[in-house]
Amino acid sequence: MKSLYLVIDPDPLQLIEQNVATPRPGPGDLLIQIHAAGVTPTELLWYPTSHTKQGDIRSRPVPGHEFSGVIAAIGEGVNGLRSGDQVYGMNDWFADGATAEYCITASSSIAPKPSNLSHVEAASVPIGALTAWQGLIDRAQLQAGERVLVQGGAGAVGIFAVQLARSRGAHVTSTASPRNFDFVRRLGAEEVIDYTADYFADNARRFDLVFDVVGGSTLERSWTLLKPGGRMITIAAQSEHQTEERVKQAFFIVEPNQQQLIEIGALLNSGRLQTVVDTVVPFSRASDAYTGKLATKRGRGKVVVQIGQTLSPAL
Repeated sequence: MKSLYLVIDPDPLQLIEQNVATPRPGPGDLLIQIHAAGVTPTELLWYPTSHTKQGDIRSRPVPGHEFSGVIAAIGEGVNGLRSGDQVYGMNDWFADGATAEYCITASSSIAPKPSNLSHVEAASVPIGALTAWQGLIDRAQLQAGERVLVQGGAGAVGIFAVQLARSRGAHVTSTASPRNFDFVRRLGAEEVIDYTADYFADNARRFDLVFDVVGGSTLERSWTLLKPGGRMITIAAQSEHQTEERVKQAFFIVEPNQQQLIEIGALLNSGRLQTVVDTVVPFSRASDAYTGKLATKRGRGKVVVQIGQTLSPAL
């Protein structure tokens, strides 16, 4: 099978296509025939991409941990699923990802593909929607009536953070570029701020919760936007290595969660949640999507690699 792997050592990072044997699912696992995989460029910098759970350097890790496809083979002990079932989900960050014709995932990390979405659309959902859910609902315990600022509401995670916060009864403000103001408002933001403007002084101590996807100086200055007792959530990649305690407490990396994927799927099927695909690229251009060589269309939502729908497993 074809897959894309990361060369860990060189700078800049390199992604190279390879042909390898199709993996076999172990107990509790599934082999997924990948139709489409979402792109999260920052994952190339994350610890699980370059290291095993034991701390050793990984060899040829495959990126792309969110996907949509069909079950190609079922491991021992997996019940209630059949080969050919259409599913979407994400797999463990320490495992090889889905920028490949097939990938292995735990059966507990997938859910039925939302029936009203294509595979490309479904592949754009898991990481962004799960991140927003786990950040807003699980970690921040968002309550109706609270004031929320989403830093970067037009991005792959921001689109879900805006929608979920609004659906929970929060008053949502989002930063965005002027060309995305109307788009973010349609998602549910009641106020939109130009992220290029110096808005920090005008909004000091205004928000109960800031959901940050930007990091850097934006995160550093966002602490002034919180009310006393307010909560900060950040997913910015550089925060993973921070020693500052408040940043360490605010940072998290999303994890697979089947029940949440099922609930998110229900919201998508009902139309109460929408996903946005910015750009679709073939497998041959997947490397460009990760390394910044790809010109996206609008800077909205997700870049997705379309891998194929007529493959057959070489088992």
